[in-house]
Amino acid sequence: MNSNVENLPPQVLRLVYKEVSALAADPPEGIKIYPSEEDITELHTAIEGPEGTPFAGGVFRMRLVLGKDFPAAPPKGYFLTKIFHPNVGHKGEICVNVLKRDWRAELGLRHVLLTIKCLMIHPNPESALNEEAGRLLLEDYTEYASRARLLTEIHAMGGHGGTSGVPQDPADGPQPKKHAGDPTKRAMGSGVAPSAALGNGANGSSTTSSSSNSNVVGKKKTDKKRALRRL
Repeated sequence: MNSNVENLPPQVLRLVYKEVSALAADPPEGIKIYPSEEDITELHTAIEGPEGTPFAGGVFRMRLVLGKDFPAAPPKGYFLTKIFHPNVGHKGEICVNVLKRDWRAELGLRHVLLTIKCLMIHPNPESALNEEAGRLLLEDYTEYASRARLLTEIHAMGGHGGTSGVPQDPADGPQPKKHAGDPTKRAMGSGVAPSAALGNGANGSSTTSSSSNSNVVGKKKTDKKRALRRL
């Protein structure tokens, strides 16, 4: 989405900068603020999943986008972390009254963030963007909570198999064995005797040496018999 910095009046930009700075210095409980120095009209945040909900233990990235008519028009909110919630669409768009008909310019961004966090505690199935989540919430809460918890574990818990911005460590994948280039150790690892793996190696040399010694001894005995006959 394009920046609206150039579309907002200077006095509005000053107010937004002041409010965002105050939020970053003193954020609401369970919410972290990541202001952008390049684009003050897009505010990135991270919301901790509230305790007692299927989202507990997860961290959900979200962004607020201020349009060219802000603050006369409400900001738009999007979850960047995938979440199974009646009021969050498949593209992350958030449906809550404070971002629609209940918006008033004096409410401010702090109020918006707190409202979205409260929405995670008290979903509203009557204005569902995710119809399946809304239906399960009304008809089978256990199944709804199970689905929501599963997506939380997959997408919002970096330490529990999630992928919420945590880089993958190459050491986590399969690594080549240190003795991969040593045929003796490869043979030992596969249960094959080293002598069999080496073929003409140490054991083959030993066999050849023994055969040569036997031939020499036999030749000496023959020569000795011939000498005795001459006598």
